[in-house]
Amino acid sequence: MDRHPLVQRWLRGLENIPTQGSNDVPNYWSHTPEGLLTTSNIYGNVKLGTGYSVYADSILPGIESAETEVILVTCFWARSATLSALADSLRTLSTKALQRGGQIRVCICFSSLSLFQKLFHTTSLQGQIYLSSQWVSKLGLPSSEELKGLDLEVKSIFIRPFSVLRPKFVIIDRHMVYLPSCNVSWEDWFEGCVTLSGDVVGQFIRFWSNVWARSEDEDAALPDTNRNDYFGSTDGSTKLSTPDGASQSVQSIFLPSPHHVNPSFSLLPWRDCPPPPPTPLNTFLLTAIGHAQKSIYMQTPNLTSPPVLSALLAALKRGVNIEILTSDKLMILEQLVTAGSTTSRCVKTLVKRHRRLISAYKREDSKDFAVLEGQPTVAPGKLKVSFYRPKAASDRVGTAAEPVQSHLKLTIVDGKWTVLGSGNLDRASWFTSQELGVAFHSPEFANDVVGEVRRWMDDRRLEVYDSSAAG
Repeated sequence: MDRHPLVQRWLRGLENIPTQGSNDVPNYWSHTPEGLLTTSNIYGNVKLGTGYSVYADSILPGIESAETEVILVTCFWARSATLSALADSLRTLSTKALQRGGQIRVCICFSSLSLFQKLFHTTSLQGQIYLSSQWVSKLGLPSSEELKGLDLEVKSIFIRPFSVLRPKFVIIDRHMVYLPSCNVSWEDWFEGCVTLSGDVVGQFIRFWSNVWARSEDEDAALPDTNRNDYFGSTDGSTKLSTPDGASQSVQSIFLPSPHHVNPSFSLLPWRDCPPPPPTPLNTFLLTAIGHAQKSIYMQTPNLTSPPVLSALLAALKRGVNIEILTSDKLMILEQLVTAGSTTSRCVKTLVKRHRRLISAYKREDSKDFAVLEGQPTVAPGKLKVSFYRPKAASDRVGTAAEPVQSHLKLTIVDGKWTVLGSGNLDRASWFTSQELGVAFHSPEFANDVVGEVRRWMDDRRLEVYDSSAAG
């Protein structure tokens, strides 16, 4: 990959603090972060809809097309329409394997099942493997009798008290990857999913192996993809299934973020907060925001991370235009426990500070503004903030479920860099939980994504602040 200036700054940021990540799990990139640079083949545009529709329309057809292996990693696991549909796809896959002869390997990995599970879960990073006798009663999966064509393993990892593993991805035959924002769960939330192939698949495999396989020899934990018979044929007659739609190859960065013990908790979200753990994901987002020149678009379930809020305010001071779409009524108890605040409060503070910037700039003595804010006399960037609102029942068309909350995690910087994955912009994601994202460097992809997202959000937003409308 050509070293874009942002990539160079990100690498320097990681190289300056190598020892801080030496005890992270995983941490295989700590001494060679450039190994996270990769390329992705992106198939079509981002798929948007409810979690169920994302699985039903994109992920489950991919699972049913598998020839040798499915690796499904999610955060929350709950009985739901999505789980029922997944169970049907596993039955279909098992039948296909039996008709062909042999078994297809399936690994299901999740972190959170219930409060009881989290309270009494093993503290070992080896996790818990579920017996086949538990598949039906505990997990809502088909019985082993129904899945004789699958070599199925189900595993959970949770690190008490707060370190949930939030990455979500599905690897098919180590050839395709689905990167969704949704869990295998019941919530009708607005979600997204992008389908990838190419070198980035190897990044996902290595991450999975270091977290979920935990093998000293990571290759020993995985099938040999170089064998001629790996895809079920020795004569090359078996074709890999790929999604419809042309793919575009783009430079990408794989962005893991290991779990951590919550450091120096503070009830004041804007003050007395230590720097966030310098993970690849945290460092990239702060670097991208800190060097944005024109615009930032953010869509996040919640916004309570002090480093992000401070970085956004600094970007506004530099004249960067920022648009944020978030939620004001989502997981409020979790926000209070992990952040000591809520998204609504943090947004109000950000808006208040932006108004102060504008007022200071409009004063007759611009030198006072420069001295006060420590910045050149540049007009503050425009700020637009909206809360997600579902369509009113009278405005809905058809019988499809309406997303009641937005759970998409999306950041677009300067219309060139797009970050998708599991990472929210809340304190828990930045300080305690394990997260995973991918940054794509492509103006075309960024334009496609933001265009599709805006189309969905046109009548699903409540505008709470727009500095440009205020004149």
